[in-house]
Amino acid sequence: MSRLTVYKDDAPGVPVFDSEEPGAVAAELKQINVGFERWDSPVHLADDAPAEAILDAYRPYLDALMGATGAGSADVVKLTPEHPQAAALREKFLSEHTHTEPEIRFFVAGSGHFVLHENGKVYDAFCEAGDLIHVPAGIKHWFDAGLKPDFTALRVFTDTSGWVAHFTGDDISKRFPTA
Repeated sequence: MSRLTVYKDDAPGVPVFDSEEPGAVAAELKQINVGFERWDSPVHLADDAPAEAILDAYRPYLDALMGATGAGSADVVKLTPEHPQAAALREKFLSEHTHTEPEIRFFVAGSGHFVLHENGKVYDAFCEAGDLIHVPAGIKHWFDAGLKPDFTALRVFTDTSGWVAHFTGDDISKRFPTA
């Protein structure tokens, strides 16, 4: 189940907010201009579906989303424990960073933590299949799918060059472990 846990950025063990209720999660994230929705998608795909099939199956949703956000492209990111670069990719995503465009993700399968650092707080948004998160440009964040990552997500981009991170150099993700 999706969940949002919020901490002061100097108190990792003491939550100031914790909810699994989608409306409460969305309302709390809206305070920092982050969008959160649950999609009840009728799309059902095999676990081994190729990226093209996933994009084709979600095309109606993607077209509407990209039209609403002005995005220019979408792709699929799939990470499993067997992926030869799973550990290196996890380490890269774990470093706090920002983007010059919104980061929009829809979880097709699996789960992961989008952890946002804004206004002196850390927002740990545990997302799972059916969750859409929309992180505006400039918000500091990191992502963790755990030691054995297993997720498939649609990524929507405004910039057609894809995922470009600007790392902050802050080691805050080490103080707020999710796995």
